Amino acid sequence: MSELAKTPLHAAHVAAGAKMVDFTGWHMPVQYQGILAEHRAVRSGTGLFDVSHMGEIDFLGPQALAAVQGLVTNNAAKLADGQAMYTVTCLPSGGIVDDCIVYRRGPEDFRIVVNASNITKDEAHFREHAGDLCEIVNCSDTQALIAVQGPGARDLSASLGGPGLLDIAGFHFASAEIAGQAVVAARTGYTGEDGFELFVANAGAPAVWAALVEAGAVPCGLGARDTLRLEAKLCLYGNDIDAETTPYEAGLGWVVKLDAGEFVGRDALAAQKAAGIKRKLVGFRIEGKGTARPGWDICAADSDTPVGAVTSGGPAPTVGGAIGMGYVPKSMSKSGTILTVRSKHKTLRAQIVKGAFYKRPQ
Repeated sequence: MSELAKTPLHAAHVAAGAKMVDFTGWHMPVQYQGILAEHRAVRSGTGLFDVSHMGEIDFLGPQALAAVQGLVTNNAAKLADGQAMYTVTCLPSGGIVDDCIVYRRGPEDFRIVVNASNITKDEAHFREHAGDLCEIVNCSDTQALIAVQGPGARDLSASLGGPGLLDIAGFHFASAEIAGQAVVAARTGYTGEDGFELFVANAGAPAVWAALVEAGAVPCGLGARDTLRLEAKLCLYGNDIDAETTPYEAGLGWVVKLDAGEFVGRDALAAQKAAGIKRKLVGFRIEGKGTARPGWDICAADSDTPVGAVTSGGPAPTVGGAIGMGYVPKSMSKSGTILTVRSKHKTLRAQIVKGAFYKRPQ
């Protein structure tokens, strides 16, 4: 364990008695008081996550927008200062290199936040395809990131950082100060709930974390983060999306703007859109007892022949029962379709569900 990377909040996790795990080479908390309790804390109040293992890569200079625009599928040119957008970056084949969020901090200053397991790969991809256009700076080792999520997250954060935080719109961000530390509060997240992701320098992260806990936020681990994102049907890179899947297959066609100009993978994605996809990522609910896990086969209801595979699966504490996601032929992807999911020792019946399993009350 000593060789694993540690976030600036490692000591706080250990002091709080968190169960730690190796997560993509990082020593991360999987749970504190239990996954179910932490899941419920986020759905009903305010949960707190250390996501400092995520990567931050900055694009600086007069051609920063052109660099970002050529790397991502969404239209970065539509962003205003202080605005963010969800997108993916692709290979020339159209396969997904990573899903990420682009932040426009100024006309010559963009940040892309990438997944922890992909930092090195993404940086190399960015430099290969845009390194001649602008300065690219990997800030991942100096930047902590704390997610405050849940129906109480905005008010709790504003009680510490000032009422101006309540004025930040969804997928926008602004500067503030919490516990005497400069933070950038972005109204984004990965739980299906409202809240903020707080960027803070490594040295200031422990003070910000401690202040949020003292104000009533419940520390949560990766276990609850996974059940929360699954209920919201949010993709996990390496499970639901990867270099062998495209945005159209994964139901992320809404982040592909073919008319925004040239970007890596555009030609392949345009061809796939014209031809139509052959498989689709779907969500399903298990009928009865049992839980499907990644790697299980997906079959038609009346067949033992695999037609796809489960990519994510687990219990659904808020909506009840067990749920999952996986790829099936487009012809079998209609809502209400009955499937079977199979391991070597178990077969479960499942039904395809349209859209997210959980949507927060408005």
